[in-house]
Amino acid sequence: MNYDYLHKEVNYRTSRSGGAGGQNVNKVSTKVELMFDVENSTILSDRQKTIVLEKLTNRISQDGILLLKCDETRSQLTNKEIVFERFVSLIKASLTPVKKRRPTKPSKSSIRKRLSNKKKLSEKKSNRKFKDE
Repeated sequence: MNYDYLHKEVNYRTSRSGGAGGQNVNKVSTKVELMFDVENSTILSDRQKTIVLEKLTNRISQDGILLLKCDETRSQLTNKEIVFERFVSLIKASLTPVKKRRPTKPSKSSIRKRLSNKKKLSEKKSNRKFKDE
């Protein structure tokens, strides 16, 4: 899937952000909010939409809109780039399939090593008891 096409379906909203910046904070709208309507997306297939909706339920509103915010820098353009990169990485992460775990047995040497360490530790602790008495 080409993630560059997601730019077409993303909406941005800007507002003034708090924090450091002096008069810049009071005048310039540097905070950027990215809004992506998952349910009405034409780029994602129905299967991909359901996967994204399931995996990102905590970040998606009741209207089916994914909302991300960024107010890290004093530049609106930089904040837009940062929030879009976050958005793309979120979508990529949610659409990558989870590898199934293959159950494995511990090797004989690792079992032996664990048991010998256990034995040494128990001997060390048992030696402490006799010294105190």
